[in-house]
This record gives sequence, C-alpha cells and structure tokens, in this order.
Amino acid sequence: MKLHSDTYEHYKKSEGEWSDKVPFEWEEKRVKDLFRMVTQTAPANNDYELLSLYASIGVRPRKDLEARGNKASSTDGYWMVKKNDIVVNKLLAWMGSVGLSEYDGVTSPAYDVLRQVKPNIDPRYYAYLFRTETAKKIFRKNSRGIMDMRLRLYFDKLGAITVPVPNYDSQRAISNYLDIKTAQIEKKISLLANKAVTYKKLRRTLISNVVLRGLNENAPLKESDVNWIGKIPEHWEIKRIKETSQVIMGQSPSSTSYVDEGEGEPFMQGNAEFGDYSPTAKVWCNEVKKYAVDGDILLSVRAPVGAVNVADGTFGIGRGLCAIRSKKKNQYKYYLTKCLTEYFNSIATGSTYVAISVEDVRNTLTPNPPALEQQAIAEFLDARTEEIDLVIKNIEMHITKLNELRIAMINDAVTGKIKVINENITKEQVA
Repeated sequence: MKLHSDTYEHYKKSEGEWSDKVPFEWEEKRVKDLFRMVTQTAPANNDYELLSLYASIGVRPRKDLEARGNKASSTDGYWMVKKNDIVVNKLLAWMGSVGLSEYDGVTSPAYDVLRQVKPNIDPRYYAYLFRTETAKKIFRKNSRGIMDMRLRLYFDKLGAITVPVPNYDSQRAISNYLDIKTAQIEKKISLLANKAVTYKKLRRTLISNVVLRGLNENAPLKESDVNWIGKIPEHWEIKRIKETSQVIMGQSPSSTSYVDEGEGEPFMQGNAEFGDYSPTAKVWCNEVKKYAVDGDILLSVRAPVGAVNVADGTFGIGRGLCAIRSKKKNQYKYYLTKCLTEYFNSIATGSTYVAISVEDVRNTLTPNPPALEQQAIAEFLDARTEEIDLVIKNIEMHITKLNELRIAMINDAVTGKIKVINENITKEQVA
C-alpha cells in the first residue's frame, strides 16, 4: 500500500463542510444514513468490560486506566458497546473525544454509541474522519450550549451532518493505510518521548550531583548529617536557607481587587498554575502585598510543591509562591532549589492540597560551598544544561513535526485530497 502524491483524476464540488471538493466517484451522505445510535442497556449485575473514552487515546478498558478519573460502582444500565462501534462523548466531541471501540463491553450513558447500518461501511474510516481538526470545528458548530464547557453534540445534529462516502474498498484502503502509518508515527513519537525523558533525567541527575558534591570529584567528603544531602566536600558548610537568603512568602489579594490588564500591578498566582520552566501569564490587581523582584528564585509552596523558576521583573506573588532573595543574583541557589523538590514534597502536608510553610523553607538545611565554588558550579551547570536543553528542544520539535505530519496525512486521506492505493500490505508486513 502506498500513499501517492497524485490526486484523483476528477473532483466535484462538495456538499458538506469537510473540503471544497471531493473525488468525483465518492458519494456524500448524512451520518444517520450510515450509523444509528444504539441505546441497548446492560443487564443488572453484569460483568461486561467497562470502557472509557479519552480524546488523546480513544476507547480503552477502564481497568487499564485505573489512575484516571472515578470508577463506577455499578455498570447496570450502561450502554452496550460492540467491537467496531464508534463512541462519542457528547460533551467533548468538539475537542476530539470520539473513538472506535476495539472491544465488546459497556460504557457510560454520557456517551453515544454509533453502529453502522450496512455491512459495506468501514467504521475505521469514519473514526479517523471524526477526529480531524475539521471535524472538531463542524462538531462545535453543531453542538448546543451557552458556553464551551457546556456544549453538547446530540445525535439529531450529528446525524444530520453530511460526510464524504468513498466506496467500501476505498474506505478500507484508506483505513488500512492510516492504521499502518499512524502506528509507525506513534512508535517514532514514543521512542523520541522516551529519549526526551532520559535527557531530562540526565539533567536532574547532573544538577543534583554537582550541586551536592561540587566539581572536584577527588575532593575529600564528610557526612552532612542531613538525610536528603548525604556526603559533601569537607570544606563546605551546612546552613539553613534563612542564613543565606531572605524568604518572602506570597500573600494573595482579595477577590475584588483583580482588574483589567495594565490597570493595576502584575501579579503571579502560583500554586497549580506555576510551571517548572516558564512562568505563567500574570494577572493584574490593585492590592499587591508581597513582591518578587528580578532575579528572585520563585518556589511553589503548594501543589505542585517544589516547582522552581526565576523572577523576570518585579511583580506581586500570591500565597502559593515564595521568593528566595539573595543579596546578589546567585544562580547556584537556583540549581540548589531545584534539588529540593523531592525533599519539599516529602515534608508537605494537607488534605485539600499539600503545601509547605514559609518556616519549612527558611529552616531547610542546605550545602553552602565557598562563593567562588558556587559561581564555578553555576557557570558549569549553565553551560551543560544549555546543551541538554537544546537536545530536548530538538527532540520535542521533531515530535511536533511528526504530530503535524500525522494530522495532515489523516486529513488529506479521508477527504480525498490524495489517493490511497490498496496493495494488500498488512500491519505485520510493515512492522
């Protein structure tokens, strides 16, 4: 099976919204002419496979996704699903939450189950079609609701949408090709993602080793008597953070003090919005009480506890953040704080959300090399982490391009912009 850059010989104007034109030999029909909505309920005390749907991974057995979401206590009255049914999340269809089931089982009544009405339909083709970027726009347009997170795509609207209908052989050829090629792309993406994880681990390990042991591998060591630190060079000291830096705990303004951009002062919320490497967009308010200044080390003191960044100017900080301020900009302290993430999480407490206190931060024991060594360590890590970050960036750019290729390939194949020729190559032969 090959994907030719050639197009079909003749095209005609499209009746639907998927593209301006479709191959001349293709038909166009309404979804309800191809699929019916199935509402067969599961019997009481059933033991059918519980299936879940996610926009990113499609339909999967719930037992394989135990960490995601809440588990149902009973599946009595759930919708029956058969292999090759298309499952649609009415609430999130416009975000791509549509998937082909490769399993028999049951799923939540919050989903619609679509089953082909004739044997000469390959539901794989429509599962690919319904997950394109064009599909998301069409589904959003046909969803009902007053705001994005309340939009619902009911079957009366979905069923009325006109879709392209290649003949069965073409549907099958396109689906087989996309099954194979998307599997190849996903395998490459998985390998690259694992490679990026390895480099990120290397980065963390490098920082930890150099921050806690220094640059001289032959330096005599001594016990620090601090569990998270272990041994340090003999000439280093152990000091609490409050002995070397000022720690400023953020304070959130009142809920009525937020204003339009530019009318007050920039303010960073902190807590779960605070990223590991790039600061989130700031909000504006007219009641700033605590500030970070340029060069301060920003530390998230509640989930995600231990996220670290550097302030890029002067702005307010909320109670989810604290600013660690040295007398002068100290990049060693930045790398040191990044080493504290695991320790801070180990001492965090709370039921609604975990957090550490300003006293926890102030009293944390840390290694304290001489000033010249701190500078040398910081310069070394700046250079080495820049190299590693460049490798990670290139890997992530490659992943982005592969995802873009996958999206374009699916869209072009299912809308007839390019022609797929069936040469009966199987997944096993390609693998």
